[in-house]
Amino acid sequence: MQYRTLGRTGVQVSSLALGAMNFGSIGRTTQDEATTIVDAALEGGINLIDTADMYGDGESEEMVGKAIAGRRDDIVLATKAGLPMGDERNHRGGSRRWLVTALDNSLRRLGVDHVDLYQIHRWDPSTGDEETLSALTDLQRAGKIRYFGSSTFPAHRIVQAQWTAREHHLGRYVTEQPSYSILQRGVETHVLPVAEEYGLGVLVWSPLASGWLSGAVRAGRSITTSRSTLMPQRFDTGLPENRARLDAVEQLAELADQAGLTMIQLALGFVTVHPAVTSALIGPRTLEHLHSQLAAADTVLPADVLDAIDAIVAPGTDLAPHEKYDTPPALLDPSLRRR
Repeated sequence: MQYRTLGRTGVQVSSLALGAMNFGSIGRTTQDEATTIVDAALEGGINLIDTADMYGDGESEEMVGKAIAGRRDDIVLATKAGLPMGDERNHRGGSRRWLVTALDNSLRRLGVDHVDLYQIHRWDPSTGDEETLSALTDLQRAGKIRYFGSSTFPAHRIVQAQWTAREHHLGRYVTEQPSYSILQRGVETHVLPVAEEYGLGVLVWSPLASGWLSGAVRAGRSITTSRSTLMPQRFDTGLPENRARLDAVEQLAELADQAGLTMIQLALGFVTVHPAVTSALIGPRTLEHLHSQLAAADTVLPADVLDAIDAIVAPGTDLAPHEKYDTPPALLDPSLRRR
């Protein structure tokens, strides 16, 4: 396992981090299975665990809390807030009112008195940066969080938040958590350069592209991954964008075979070699998944393999642009671009 400094915090974190979204009902993972996965991840050198309040409506946080009981100080613990928690209209977003409550709920579920990294799960267009940052700064001063970061923010919002922090003498986001994989390279255009410019730690999610790069998705085979059951349209090879992904996967599989690598090693080695990336979040649903991903911890892709990947999927290209989560709201809602 490699270790890297998380932005400018001085905190050392593993180049592979454990994402806990699959703990509980989403991944059909029991508490015993989750604890076993955490045990194996820590033994394999992982020291960063990332979860969120909305994963299973708090179930993931509860399971993580039980799994890390008695060894809290050995773990860099991260969680997120901001996405809806139920139908109540104010149980979401980046307002002070909600974040103070959401953090207390997360701490209770996790069974801890503080988290190391508290992240805003998505940019909230209805809440000003000063409102959110002032609340986070106060929570940090209260000792409930050590650092705070953003997740899946558009590049211009990352810049705006940094400016607001400086203008109003508030704490700043020290990390960003974007989606990044060989098949979704759009963040290379603006988000990753901006993160480097501001010295942010970068924790990338979905480096295996929801299973497309796991080796389980190949031409001529039935797609039976857990994610394909939850989101069948994303794996419908009758759609042009999915046929493009499948074509790229076939070429990448051939490249991996020639390089003596698994698809997982190719995929994780690709994202972790980028100079802006601190860690890649892996989200194993089983112990077998974890071991196959830990095998990529020391993978270093040579220049010729990286050049070949660029020839298959050009830098800055998203093969499924409709699946991006940082699209400006005005591009999705016509009323926002009309007087």
